[in-house]
Amino acid sequence: MTMSPQVPDSDRPPPARLIPDRWTWKEIGHLLANLPLTIVECVYAVVMIGVGVALSVTVIGLPLLAVALHGARLIGRFERSRARSMLGVRIDEPSPMVLARRETGFFPWLWSSVKDPVGWRAVLYSFVRLPWGVVTFGVTLVSMIALWPVLPFITRFLGNADQVMVRGLLSPSDELERRIAELEADRGVVVDTAAADLRRIERDLHDGAQARLVALAMGLGLAKEKLTADPDAAARMVDEAHGEVKIALQELRDLARGIHPAVLTDRGLDAALSAIASRCTVPVTVQVDLTERPAQAIEGIAYFTVSELLQNVSKHSAARSAAVEVWRTGNRLMLQVTDNGRGGARMDGGTGMAGLAERLGAVDGLFVLDSPAGGPTTVTAELPWRDRELPKKARTERLQRG
Repeated sequence: MTMSPQVPDSDRPPPARLIPDRWTWKEIGHLLANLPLTIVECVYAVVMIGVGVALSVTVIGLPLLAVALHGARLIGRFERSRARSMLGVRIDEPSPMVLARRETGFFPWLWSSVKDPVGWRAVLYSFVRLPWGVVTFGVTLVSMIALWPVLPFITRFLGNADQVMVRGLLSPSDELERRIAELEADRGVVVDTAAADLRRIERDLHDGAQARLVALAMGLGLAKEKLTADPDAAARMVDEAHGEVKIALQELRDLARGIHPAVLTDRGLDAALSAIASRCTVPVTVQVDLTERPAQAIEGIAYFTVSELLQNVSKHSAARSAAVEVWRTGNRLMLQVTDNGRGGARMDGGTGMAGLAERLGAVDGLFVLDSPAGGPTTVTAELPWRDRELPKKARTERLQRG
């Protein structure tokens, strides 16, 4: 759950005292303003929402209701700002209303607006606040006249109750509401990454193995023509073609390894990471402490993350050694790659760190870079575990229920 940010001490009300201080006067102003502001907000909610609901059977009813709920969102923003400045309470802003990537146009906007939970909670806040505004106005006014010695304590009590109401109805409802917008952005990262990978595979096939196979076919055609006229030349051409075949096969193996290596599928992360560590230009120690395997997609992301980090070690770190550690903590898969190189790596340094962070974030992972100048460099990555057998179990349960 997203927590409200820490309020600086200078913005937090001190304990109530017998002598009114500036926070007491702020609370008095807030409590006296509750009644007139709440009357305006409640009248807006009753008129706009009531008319919108009453006319919902007509073509203008739902659009009017949608506009009214957008206005209620603005009321909620104003009340959060007022509570922040007058009561010293900081509340996160709810997530903006978002449409799915493929949903555009008037009707998707209308439906998302009408079912907007933030707007409806702001409407409820306006209704609940009307009797509370009457109480706070009356109690505060009477206390300023007849109960002056205990006025700071009364206003602090009423202000704290006001804070509870604001937090309960105007703060983000739960983590899901905020995650909607985050996952919408993360889905775009996944789509863009998949498209980039497909373009890379197409380019590698076109410029590598495909071009080599075309040249091989032409060479074999020439060898066939010379087979009877010049057998020795034909034999040399066949030998050259044999060498080209071996190179093409190696390129195809490398390309397949870049898509999803067979050793990862067959033997898991320990063997796969040891294989890429053996190809690094610096000595790498690999330690994998896993008693079972995570989901295949998570294994793949972990593999390619370590692979790219070791490539950075080879190209940029000037390190003498490196280490890879993999372990499980709860329902998270942890990776750590360290090297004793010159350090100074940055997320925007052109080494692909930002891209790795985006890819991990798209699957609810974390990416932390620690690389002071002079080294060492430590990259820690965290991924959701997602048990490999979960989809199978889910399918079995569905079949049993069906």
